[in-house]
Amino acid sequence: MKFKVCGLFDEKNIFNVAKLNPDYIGHIFWEKSVRYVKGDTPQINNCKKTGVFYNSNYDFISKKIENHKLKCVQLHGDETPELCQKFLDLNIEVIKSFRIDQNFDFEILNDYMNKCDLFLFDSKSKLPGGTGKKFNWELLKKYKLKKEFFISGGIGLDSIDSLNRLVDMNLPLYGIDVNSKFEDEFNIKIIEDLITFKEIMDNEI
Repeated sequence: MKFKVCGLFDEKNIFNVAKLNPDYIGHIFWEKSVRYVKGDTPQINNCKKTGVFYNSNYDFISKKIENHKLKCVQLHGDETPELCQKFLDLNIEVIKSFRIDQNFDFEILNDYMNKCDLFLFDSKSKLPGGTGKKFNWELLKKYKLKKEFFISGGIGLDSIDSLNRLVDMNLPLYGIDVNSKFEDEFNIKIIEDLITFKEIMDNEI
């Protein structure tokens, strides 16, 4: 089970999170986010450095890939399959995110099957992420594709039982993406809580 920590912007916090050896670390490049990366980001060799974008154009994303030496992009808005393909062609890993509620049409995913490496399923809300809210994972019973995916949205230390139930659904779950449930009031990740979660994840999920 892969582990992704998203919403990192503070250099000291980034280095401290990296010591936990998550598989991915996520930096948000959407200006309206409280976790928006305003400056440089350090190079971390043991984690896949991921840029999270929301309805950004190709040139903007490409510039961030170059400046921050990103290995992966997470496209969290209404990006087209064609845009996803452009980054695959650059040998950049592509995670295409979808915000799920009871009205989500899973047929949409068919157009992206060969245009990204992974899906990510998050909660639908007015904001595109980091809301701390979990969607009804039972909806994923409608997911019939073989493409692996990250699960995201409101995952915290109290989510272990729910995650185990999700695993029991025998879906192609690739990894767990955490963000706001592991933060203090300044949106800095709480290392002790991440350590606890990762230990539980490694032993129980």
